[in-house]
Amino acid sequence: MSGILAGIRLREAGIDDFVIYEKAHDLGGTWRDNTYPGLACDVPSHVYSYSFAPNPEWSRRFSPGPEIHRYLTRTAEEHGIRERIVFDREATACSYQDGRWQLEFADGSRDSVDFVITAVGVLHHPNMPEIEGAASFEGALFHSARWDHSVPIEGRRVGVIGTGSTAVQIVSAITEKVETLTLFQRTAQWIMPGQNPAYSEDEKQRYREDPAAIDHLRTELDLSFTRQFSDALIGSESPGMKRIEEMTRQHLEAKVLDPELRDRLRPDYRAACKRLVVADGFYEAIQQPNAALVTEEIECIEPAGVRTRDGVLHELDVLVFATGFRAHDFMRPMRITGRAGKTLDEAWDPTPRAYRSVSMPDFPNFFMIVGPHSPVGNFSLIEISEIQVGYILKLIERVRESGSGEICARPEATDRFNASIREAMKGTIWVTGCNSWYLDANGIPATWPFTVQTFRDEMAEPDWADFETIPAA
Repeated sequence: MSGILAGIRLREAGIDDFVIYEKAHDLGGTWRDNTYPGLACDVPSHVYSYSFAPNPEWSRRFSPGPEIHRYLTRTAEEHGIRERIVFDREATACSYQDGRWQLEFADGSRDSVDFVITAVGVLHHPNMPEIEGAASFEGALFHSARWDHSVPIEGRRVGVIGTGSTAVQIVSAITEKVETLTLFQRTAQWIMPGQNPAYSEDEKQRYREDPAAIDHLRTELDLSFTRQFSDALIGSESPGMKRIEEMTRQHLEAKVLDPELRDRLRPDYRAACKRLVVADGFYEAIQQPNAALVTEEIECIEPAGVRTRDGVLHELDVLVFATGFRAHDFMRPMRITGRAGKTLDEAWDPTPRAYRSVSMPDFPNFFMIVGPHSPVGNFSLIEISEIQVGYILKLIERVRESGSGEICARPEATDRFNASIREAMKGTIWVTGCNSWYLDANGIPATWPFTVQTFRDEMAEPDWADFETIPAA
């Protein structure tokens, strides 16, 4: 999504000498990789769209994954971006030498460029937990982001490990199709009810004929999403946060009838401390006669299934790891080396950091979309990317207009920005006592602890005093 956006915005800025390298065979990022049953976005579709490419054809408020992939494909083709993508070209190394970035790829090819924009996303390295005996399983085993569609699930015994948004969507979608569904839960999740009405043909026709109607809808949805969700999370005691907690509690109480099951599904941490799951249908699915919630710790995987610590063997034909991603890898495992041989691992010891999420000291002309402390926990990622790309283009234009050869954030500005992030995090819901993929190795959430409007305002124009520029040689 971000790479397509960067290409479109570069062209609009009159910069046509660029190439987009893609490690896979097709575009679409997470919407290409994830094809599991029930896949959908938890941000309203008319908000999860490029601002310059409204889509009157969205089928529902929260549209399914294949629709989003088609939307990205169509947008790339309509803007002439697909032809600028080199597919099956995985970058392995990136080093700054003599004022240019030298790129290396897995196939042995190389390139030399003036600027690098990384648009690799944060949810693309599947997290496969090491469970003893996994290799011995005689059924089909795969990660949810690598769903094997050659494996039938109808009438079979299916196990799912994990209870985040992905697992909730899968369980809701397949329980009625399988013989048995066994959900292995390590941590219960708070679930926010998410009504997902379909758009009627009359509504879609109105959006086709009147683009202003889409703009109005987008504004309404954005305001509602921001006020009721995005801005609520930054204040752990805010009225909005209290409202979210009450809604999730009432949802659990109203939907799960068996008190014992309800207790096992009730988290012991505050709502939205982890990524809040927005879904309808999960509580109904897990209460079906053929569904079982297993909260005993997994001992090992055996040829016939999963054995838990209580000695029970849960026999399975298919086992799905809905265990998320290594969100803090960012550009890694690429080997990235900046000025004077400074490596990314050195710059990010002990934790990933950047200036306003897009620039790093000693890595000149190197910019990140959705880098460290981007608002990945509570914003639409498309809006984040649009704002960051606009900011990055201003940095590139500064180099082009001024005749300087390099630009990057100053160390003191980066330190100041990250200190402000750490201080503001103390009041957010993410530090109220849970373990989540938001947290880095030091327990600091790698997201944005301020309001949506603050992000928009602070990214509107660079503070040039915070940047170091070096004249071209």
